[in-house]
Amino acid sequence: MTPDQKAAWDRFQAETGDIREAYDVFAFGDSPALADELLALVLEGTKRATATRLAVYQLENKRPPATGDLSLVLDGQGRPACVIETTRADVAPFNTATEEFAHTEGEGDKSLIWWRKAHIAYFRRECIREGRTFSMTEPIVFERFRHIWTHGPR
Repeated sequence: MTPDQKAAWDRFQAETGDIREAYDVFAFGDSPALADELLALVLEGTKRATATRLAVYQLENKRPPATGDLSLVLDGQGRPACVIETTRADVAPFNTATEEFAHTEGEGDKSLIWWRKAHIAYFRRECIREGRTFSMTEPIVFERFRHIWTHGPR
């Protein structure tokens, strides 16, 4: 964690009394604009899930998120924005995503058709950067979460 991120985490712990350690510190998406767009959906309560290729965790030698994990979410500029708590995480092939999950993820028109199109494009961009090819049966971590704290001005 950067000093600003550590200060935000310390403030979260002081304000909530929750002394758990952070599982992750991250921004959604792969660009500052997308990070800010998705963060706004979290803050308004629309986005309550996210999907990540299992390979991303494996490349980072990191376990996938699990129920009860806390993460510090950053904005598009890398500044602390909020804390989320994982409420459920399932690993399954990409092509098994459900309409309900797409709606819970809260992006676009919240349909499975929109979700698939957007995530295929995103995962393909990710795979290209890794020198890999995306597969419709690739294992995905379907993570559900709840927004539990917002880092606002003091």
